[in-house]
Amino acid sequence: MSAPLPSTPRSNTPLPSIRPRRLRTTPAMRRLVAETRLAPADLVLPAFVREGAAEPVPIASMPGVVQHSLDTLRRAAAEAAELGLGGIMLFGVPLVRDATGSQATDPAGILNVATRAVREEVGDALVVQTDLCLDEFTDHGHCGVLDDRGMVDNDATLERYREMALAQAEAGSEILGLSGMMDGQVAAVRDALDAEGRTDTAVVAYSAKYASAFYGPFRDAVESTLQGDRRSYQLDPGNRREGLREALIDIAEGADAVMVKPAGSYLDVLADVAAASEVPVWAYQVSGEYAMIEAAAAHGWIDRDRAVAESVLAIKRAGADAVLTYWAAELAARIRRGEA
Repeated sequence: MSAPLPSTPRSNTPLPSIRPRRLRTTPAMRRLVAETRLAPADLVLPAFVREGAAEPVPIASMPGVVQHSLDTLRRAAAEAAELGLGGIMLFGVPLVRDATGSQATDPAGILNVATRAVREEVGDALVVQTDLCLDEFTDHGHCGVLDDRGMVDNDATLERYREMALAQAEAGSEILGLSGMMDGQVAAVRDALDAEGRTDTAVVAYSAKYASAFYGPFRDAVESTLQGDRRSYQLDPGNRREGLREALIDIAEGADAVMVKPAGSYLDVLADVAAASEVPVWAYQVSGEYAMIEAAAAHGWIDRDRAVAESVLAIKRAGADAVLTYWAAELAARIRRGEA
């Protein structure tokens, strides 16, 4: 018969009386006490549509994301509506570009055609939104028209934004996404819409849009022709207070919602804006954030599904009321199955 094991001496340190782990014991318990939750309606799907495409065109730097044809865009929008997403944000990829981005205001331009097609497909079952910026349509790739020095002319660009706003509203866009970072863009667009009786068309201002390295794959997605950079109008990544200031200016000019972009690297700015804003606050999980997780997962370095859900949950936790993410449809399906 073996000898009994010696008893472990009891420490004089008192056992904890406060045990937060009680609320982490089971999946059901963790679900019950969760402080932040994701719902399909919190998510907006960015979608690219390519003029003349007969079938989807894969985007190499964004695995799983495509430039849609009109037919596949319709199907993607119908799926988004069925999943209960908050909305779809449309970006156009035209065949022809020029100095002033004339295709942006042409009723036959790809973005306006696509907007009409999606509205016909989903009606009011999904909030159809459009990117209001010139970068996809200009041959120089900047978000505005250029002056004689090759610099973006803020006030001349506002006139183009006013024209774009009316064209997009006429095509059926319910929310215009002002992403160009021009001073006064919200006031200019709101004035143009109201003057034409488009008082029901909403405006979301990309207020705190930073000059980020994380946009690289997006420029592949829209086949950007940009030469140089956008640092003269997008925010410096080191500036926190400026992001809040821009949001407050846009709210004062009549923005119906404000945006922080990128999301993951600017959660501090997002939290600042959310704490101060009297309108909904959105955040855009941009192409580079998407690509990094997909690339790491492809190498087996991270658990893809958990990383995707965690990355979007963090954005919501920081204060976003809605998140634009390329995983919107996938996440919504997982949420409905109780997997995220």
